[in-house]
Amino acid sequence: MRRAALRLCTLSKGLLAPSRGLTQGSQNPEKQRVYHIHEACSPIHVNHVRDKLREIVGASTNWRDHVKAMEERKLLHSFLAASQKGLPPRRMKDSYIEVLLPLGSQPELREKYLTVQNTVRFGRILEDLDSLGVLICYMHNKIHSAKMSPLSIVTALVDRIDMCKKSLSPEQDIKFSGHVSWVGKTSMEVKMHMFQLHDNEFSPVLDATFVMVARDSENKNQGTRVAFSSMSLLKMAPTAEEMTTIHEMFLNTLDPKTISFRSRVLPPNAVWMENSKLKSLDICHPQERNIFNRIFGGFLMRRAYELGWATACNFGGSRPFIVTVDDIMFQKPVEVGSLLFLSSQVCFTQGNYIQVRVHSEVASLQDKEHMTTNVFHFTFLSEKEVPLVFPRTYGESMLYLDGQRHFSSMSAPVTLKKDHLIEP
Repeated sequence: MRRAALRLCTLSKGLLAPSRGLTQGSQNPEKQRVYHIHEACSPIHVNHVRDKLREIVGASTNWRDHVKAMEERKLLHSFLAASQKGLPPRRMKDSYIEVLLPLGSQPELREKYLTVQNTVRFGRILEDLDSLGVLICYMHNKIHSAKMSPLSIVTALVDRIDMCKKSLSPEQDIKFSGHVSWVGKTSMEVKMHMFQLHDNEFSPVLDATFVMVARDSENKNQGTRVAFSSMSLLKMAPTAEEMTTIHEMFLNTLDPKTISFRSRVLPPNAVWMENSKLKSLDICHPQERNIFNRIFGGFLMRRAYELGWATACNFGGSRPFIVTVDDIMFQKPVEVGSLLFLSSQVCFTQGNYIQVRVHSEVASLQDKEHMTTNVFHFTFLSEKEVPLVFPRTYGESMLYLDGQRHFSSMSAPVTLKKDHLIEP
């Protein structure tokens, strides 16, 4: 897998700091570090992973001090390497970390992760994966001569998260592990795995691939990211086969009683795409900020996922279960104080599967202009067969094809078993 990493190579080199190279080593890094993801009783405390990240970058836990903290980070420029050649190579095991989420051994942690159906909230897992991915990259780029890291490492892309057929109980400990698996000059691919204790053994739950980027100590972002791949439907026309699919769907919605392209009717057991939408609005408070005083990417993923889940639930009429998350590109950082607009809709269905697209955009309180920050893609599996979704317009037809492409990229069909899948 190099698709995600190659996309990041087109970023502006002047804005990013070089990352350490990766040498050949064990493909199964040995156990080295264990951190506990948990919160203390007092709400002012944060989990140990976030504490470690704040220590690495020198971030303040007090919002009032964030400007001073960022000014102090400017002094770290002298620790930046002029090029990747000036950095010592690292092995995969140098960045390997294990993180324990002790839901079973510390029951007081469960409430944060608990759903009303007595399962684990997948949105919270997304937050933990995002924090872990950043920490892994800091371990790969650790400078022993500096107390704080001169790099600002952020999530650029969630390439893929695939679920495995293992139960996820809120009453059993969960373990995360991960390491840097590939590096470019300024980008790093991170492989992460999640396990849960079952019959005294940790069994696999999910596999995740994130791509992170390293910038300078001030986290400057003046360039334009490459938001879409070269095959995006926003750049290239659909294939001949895809065009045939759309034309056949159009013909299937023509009213046989009239001879007019304007008269459209739905086939049996079908829904217009425009009627599958749900929307939400969040005010981005300082509580949801990351170590660089922007809104935490894990928070954005959690809010998008939960809206996507609600959309799939509302559309299918039964509880959906997450199967795959893929191709989440972080196009623009979200500033504290922004208004976060999320728009979710079903864009493709097949059998029991529901493909949901969530579009995220922000606007500041001073400026009413909306700017896209993320597009999220979720594949859900419903307990029962769901209606077909039909596009009305050309734009919706492109969303349908995009959803079909994401669905088709799923590694393998999933057999529906309630105790094997994860809810919000």
